[in-house]
Amino acid sequence: MKFQKAFTSISIVLISFLSSALFSQSATIYKAEKAKIHDLIHTKLKVDFNFKEKQLNGEEWLTVKPHFYQTDKITLDAKAMIIHQISMNNQKLAYNYDDSKLIIDLPRTYKKSEEFTIYIKYTARPEKVQQKGSNAITSAKGLYFINPTGLDKNKPTQIWTQGETEASSCWFPTIDAPNQKTSQEIYITVPNKYVTLSNGKLENQQKNNNGTRTDYWNFKQKHAPYLFFMGVGEYEIIKDNYKNIPVDYYVEKKYAPHAKAIFGNTPEMLAFFSKITGIEYPWNKYAQIVGRDYVSGAMENTTAVIHGEKAYQMPGQLIDENIHENTIAHEAFHHWFGNLVTAESWSNLTVNESFANYSEYLWREYKYGKNDADAHLLEDIEAYKNGQNFDKHLVRFNYHDKEDMFDAVSYNKGGAILHMLRNYLGDDAFYAGLNTYLTTNKYGTAEAHQLRLAFEKVSGKDLNWFFNQWYFNSGHPKLAVSYDYNKLRKTVTVNIKQEQENTFKFPLAIAVFEEGKSQKSQKITRHTVFVESKDASFTFPFVTQPTFIQVNADGVLLCDITENKVLSDYINQLKYAENYQHKKEALVEVAKYQNDKKAFDAIADALKDDFYKIRILALENINLVNKNTKKNVIENIKKIATNDPKTLVKASAIETLGKLTNPELKPVFQKGLQSESYAVLGKSLVAIYYIDKKLAIQKSKTLPVDVKKIIATPLTRIYLDENNQEELPFIAGNVIEGMFLSQDKKIQSLYKKAYDKIASSNNTEAIRNLADDIVAKGTQYKQYNFDKVGVNLLRQVVQKQKIAKQPTKLKNIEIAKIAMAKLLQ
Repeated sequence: MKFQKAFTSISIVLISFLSSALFSQSATIYKAEKAKIHDLIHTKLKVDFNFKEKQLNGEEWLTVKPHFYQTDKITLDAKAMIIHQISMNNQKLAYNYDDSKLIIDLPRTYKKSEEFTIYIKYTARPEKVQQKGSNAITSAKGLYFINPTGLDKNKPTQIWTQGETEASSCWFPTIDAPNQKTSQEIYITVPNKYVTLSNGKLENQQKNNNGTRTDYWNFKQKHAPYLFFMGVGEYEIIKDNYKNIPVDYYVEKKYAPHAKAIFGNTPEMLAFFSKITGIEYPWNKYAQIVGRDYVSGAMENTTAVIHGEKAYQMPGQLIDENIHENTIAHEAFHHWFGNLVTAESWSNLTVNESFANYSEYLWREYKYGKNDADAHLLEDIEAYKNGQNFDKHLVRFNYHDKEDMFDAVSYNKGGAILHMLRNYLGDDAFYAGLNTYLTTNKYGTAEAHQLRLAFEKVSGKDLNWFFNQWYFNSGHPKLAVSYDYNKLRKTVTVNIKQEQENTFKFPLAIAVFEEGKSQKSQKITRHTVFVESKDASFTFPFVTQPTFIQVNADGVLLCDITENKVLSDYINQLKYAENYQHKKEALVEVAKYQNDKKAFDAIADALKDDFYKIRILALENINLVNKNTKKNVIENIKKIATNDPKTLVKASAIETLGKLTNPELKPVFQKGLQSESYAVLGKSLVAIYYIDKKLAIQKSKTLPVDVKKIIATPLTRIYLDENNQEELPFIAGNVIEGMFLSQDKKIQSLYKKAYDKIASSNNTEAIRNLADDIVAKGTQYKQYNFDKVGVNLLRQVVQKQKIAKQPTKLKNIEIAKIAMAKLLQ
């Protein structure tokens, strides 16, 4: 499972200020692994759909056996269904059903070696399901009908399922627990115009006499019930392959030409993950489908991954970056960690999601280099630290609800912990440990202890200390670091004090930087020490006075560090540090002192850094107010704006130059208007607006609607400054996402301004668009109390309209009140 907005680029959307309880653990209760009274063996389904009523008509043949003790009853999960008939060998069985649990009386007592098959005829009613979603999965009704009657001409008709955590039992009776494994067959009957997708192989398709077709999907291996999937819709199927394994992309026709640009790295990912695990991709196909209005970022259904529509990108976006690539890697790696070997309980979710999270680092390191991967890891760690996560264990048996497990601890922190474990064991032992864990537990379930045992078996090291503090405890080291220099002895002592409550043990890399043979080089002496007490000191020799010292030099340890560095330390750190985390930290500090020429020059030098994210950071932070004394730097930024190999760097350079509002820069911005990159285009529009409003407005009017939606933020900036009333309806559709889902405070502020303007305006269309979006987001994020936030926003609209002197205010007030009523239902 991938969050709607990844914690890093984001995946799942964190709306932390909507509800402080997003990551809280109120009234925690011990949650054990679900007792295995029966074992699922095989699940056979025949289904068709009532589109009008949003229901599924189903028949099921469920083969099970007692796990150990003999039984004469079986309890299945079946949520909000109508049960028409239950039988075995044509003999009707008695049952009790409370709309959630289906308790069936068996015709006799069965022993653990005896399999039996139950037939169930039922109707699934997902709209009647009461269970709530989570911060990862915003709804939990299992089966979703999208525009089923076709009334919305702007949206296709689709059906898709979402099983995690325990929502597969909303569309077929089962034992809905991650510690169950079953093979499956599904016969799906749909109108002929639709294609279907499910787990496993499409064995055959049978056309029926009534304009429908029945597709038979067969999945012979075993996986957990939450990984079952059905998808239905009008899709183009773009064919690809990994070795002799089909790799298919199911996309809407508009995106068919771009499907391989979006998903085309998938075969290489499968090859890479097969190599590092030592286990070839273990399934018979790999398909990916994009679902409208999907309730999460993506889901790793075995051989049939579903992605949210944010996966759809146009060439003008893909030239900047494929924002969905991390998600694609994440779901692919789940086919080893999560699907092949599954967490035995939601408490042990780490053995699924922490690995999938870390696969994003592994893929980026392999494909784009260590700097890129380290930058991704840092974003993940910052998201973990910014949440209410310090007191949470990675493995949690006490929690309020299973959905609480899908958070920045299971994902981000867990990935960072695996990175530390890999560093401690070494690559060879780490990957061999992965192979041992997967091989030992394949097609079964596991928990964190089995992971530890696999790494111990391979490495010969005891790892109880590591797992006890990182998996079964909370927090991370908070280190106060100081330095004592002895110039006579030519030594430096690094003092490390742990300031958090519990004491951590950890290896720590320390690098001593001294002047090299030239001013542009440094002699770097690296030391690895082991910290195991609250206070520790380590003494190292040097030849010349160190220019600076870097603690946690490899950036591996998950920790907070406070140290008394001065400006010169940070200037040297920016210039010579090897890890992205330390370069970024130094750049942010140095940028505060740009009145100092050395500090300014250090930021200017960072514009030439090999890694593009440092170049962007330098562009975002450089101070060009005194442009007369910084002419050479401005000339360099002009070159970056036109020649940098990364379009995102070009866009950032154009934004930086745009702040100067210098007409002489117009040719640079005009060139940007011709760029294929939407990032460059958007920044160029804003930059040129402040020196040639007419040209900017004229260009914005020629843009296709799809492009306008993609570059909505720069256009909103222009339209607000221009006080363009005609464009308020367009702005209104982006306000809520900009105000509440963006991580950028500048964007939040921009859309707050837009909200205030629309709420006070006489533009009825804009107010209707705003109200509709508030209702949609309020419904989608209800579990975060965003419905209450939406009601407050609409009340403010009413208040602003009441004091407005405009003929439309009564109609606008009515629109807002109707929207409030919808959220209050």
